[in-house]
Amino acid sequence: MPSTRSNKNIRYELDERCPPVLALGVAAQGVTFVLAPTVLIVAITVLAAGQDGQFMSWAVFAALIITGTATALQAARIGRLGGGHLLITTVTPNFIAVSVLAMEEGGPSLLASLVVLSALFYLALAAWLPRLRRIITPVVSGTVLMLIAAMILPIAFDRMKEVPAGTTLAAGPCVAAATLVVTTMLMLRAPGMWRPWSLLFGIAAGCLTAVPFGLYDFERLGAAPWVGIPDSRFPGLELTPTAGFWGLLPMFLIVGLVQVIKSIGDAMVAQQVSRRRPRATDFRLIQGSMYANGVGILLSGLAGTPPTTSYSSLTVSLINLSGVAARSVGYAVGGLLVVLAFFPKFTGLLLTIPSPVMASFLVIALAMLFIEGIQTLARTGLDPQKAIVAGLAFSIGLGTQHLNVFEDLLGSPWDMLLGNGITVGTATAIALTAFLEWTGPRRRRLEVRLDIADLPRIDAFLRKVAHGMGWDPAATTRLRSAGEETLASLLQPGDRHQAGGTPRLVVVARPSGEAVELEFLAGFHEENLEDHLAYLDEQTETSDERELSFRLLRHYASSVRHQQYQGLDVVTVRVKR
Repeated sequence: MPSTRSNKNIRYELDERCPPVLALGVAAQGVTFVLAPTVLIVAITVLAAGQDGQFMSWAVFAALIITGTATALQAARIGRLGGGHLLITTVTPNFIAVSVLAMEEGGPSLLASLVVLSALFYLALAAWLPRLRRIITPVVSGTVLMLIAAMILPIAFDRMKEVPAGTTLAAGPCVAAATLVVTTMLMLRAPGMWRPWSLLFGIAAGCLTAVPFGLYDFERLGAAPWVGIPDSRFPGLELTPTAGFWGLLPMFLIVGLVQVIKSIGDAMVAQQVSRRRPRATDFRLIQGSMYANGVGILLSGLAGTPPTTSYSSLTVSLINLSGVAARSVGYAVGGLLVVLAFFPKFTGLLLTIPSPVMASFLVIALAMLFIEGIQTLARTGLDPQKAIVAGLAFSIGLGTQHLNVFEDLLGSPWDMLLGNGITVGTATAIALTAFLEWTGPRRRRLEVRLDIADLPRIDAFLRKVAHGMGWDPAATTRLRSAGEETLASLLQPGDRHQAGGTPRLVVVARPSGEAVELEFLAGFHEENLEDHLAYLDEQTETSDERELSFRLLRHYASSVRHQQYQGLDVVTVRVKR
């Protein structure tokens, strides 16, 4: 349930008109947050895969345009596309490991094909999100985020050793250490307003340390024009799948699955930090944000560059520093990134950053990614069952990556597929989660209309559930009352529904120890029940004829959660015995 605390730091909410000059200034600050990660992650991926500088110039150019486009789409509301919030987008490190494998196996064209399929899978998951929420859980996504960080870490340490021939062996470790130390110290002890800049200061310190060692190569910078478009190196799509393609495809789909879960969290954070008075999460906007992310991934695949994703951490830093959450800033950030893509000299300056500095940047990013995985697990409440799922999946995945026991037993592409830690770890987490879901207490299901006339059927259904659990009359009455008030709360005032007839209502009861969890899945409507419950005590007057139902529901239920998806409302009510 959302907090009722007011966020007084917000000067302009998402729908408020922000002065254009201020919006442009805040956007320029946001671009400084995005530019270095975008260029560096693309460079790390391309160089680790052994691709040439010409392709890297094209990949950076395309990534900046796609990042800008995706950021603008996040701020937009075009039908179901867009989350309507300022949500900064940049290239994600989650795809580094699988992207390197794809380019090593079949070059940029194989990468392009796999990213396109990942985008289509991502968009399908976004559409099916209400139906998958029991299997694609935070336990699964948190475990996979930790696995991804563990899989990419060797790439980062390999980059620390990449120095020009004839350079002292101490150059790489010294430059990497300078970058890490400065960044870490600033993250830990810098004043609040300077902390978001810690990474940029750390990169600058690493670059300065690299000068005496002679690690800079300005040849590419000197050859880059001030304005222009790189020679087109669009790789095209691989239309004749090979064994390597089939071996890598599940890995890309798994990372796409993780991106879905991460996108949900990012969009939720963006909603909460964009208003002075936080509201309950609107999952319809989350799905719109996910569709925007999916379009960004699709464009990345068509351009043959590493995929993009939204970043709530960068968004929160920008809003906290500026106090501006207006959507116009998102459009301005997107426009500036697109413009900068046509200035190769500027991006070329970032591409001259020595490899050990890039490696340290990646280590820090992976550390944050690993912690994000842990936080995702912790938010679910790690009971013994969930802890076993996460622990086993992570251990099996990491062990498989260290020793591919299938290499000598299976031929291609199965040895590549089953020998990848991300694939095996994710499959383990999903299988164990599905096992818990399927072997839990038997669910009961009732399908009726979202109509007060069907209340007797719902009441009879809940009495049967309570009787099966052995509840006494008082507990049974409390359960029946919670069901009645949930139905009354879902109904439109005066029983008015949208055109197309009375919506369908599905009631699912899940026994859970001494409590029962009720899920009410109803047709779409425009209000969020949690907002009413969160702010009910602040209302002195109201014209909502359902106010009594809201108060009674909060009285009968130990918890109430309302999720709004596009085309579906899910109200989850937990009633204790």
